[in-house]
Amino acid sequence: MAEPRQTRNTERTRRAILDAAQQVILEKGAAVTLAQVASVAGVSKSGLIHHFGNRDQLVVAVVEDVHDQFRESVLSHLDLSENYPGKMLRAYVRVLCAESTDAVAARDFTSAPMWSGLYAIPAVAAVMSGQSAWWSEQFTLDGLSTERVLIVRRAAEGVAAAGVYGEEGEAGIAAARRLLLELTTEGTFHTPV
Repeated sequence: MAEPRQTRNTERTRRAILDAAQQVILEKGAAVTLAQVASVAGVSKSGLIHHFGNRDQLVVAVVEDVHDQFRESVLSHLDLSENYPGKMLRAYVRVLCAESTDAVAARDFTSAPMWSGLYAIPAVAAVMSGQSAWWSEQFTLDGLSTERVLIVRRAAEGVAAAGVYGEEGEAGIAAARRLLLELTTEGTFHTPV
């Protein structure tokens, strides 16, 4: 019976470390140290190293975890009753341009300057490349033109970043969300002649 309890504690500690690391990375950027993360997580530095062998392993795990959470959030906003192309892209827009604080993590995630120093770690760059390829594949399968996906996807990411930096309020985000969702519907995107 001691085994399941140990597993739960291990999972809980690992989760606390990942959450603390994400918080510290958002505050300090690439200058994050294991000691800072351990302090915020409420574990010893050696306890942190037990779960993540070094700083790079921890950072990679955080980037993977944030991507997993973001993907889960988008998938939870997927409306399978929409029987026309663009379902995945609409879910992506709904998450990044949410009208409430539900998308704070997604918006933080899109703030590249907060994460940019981490891209120098080769394993982080590989994770980012793999994630980008996964999203591109999903949007290709979604049935919309490459141009439409490019415009809507990058605009949603920009709106989310503007929300993080306080450059866009809830009303502006809501208006952008409505327009971007409209652009994911066939016939609403007109190319100039």
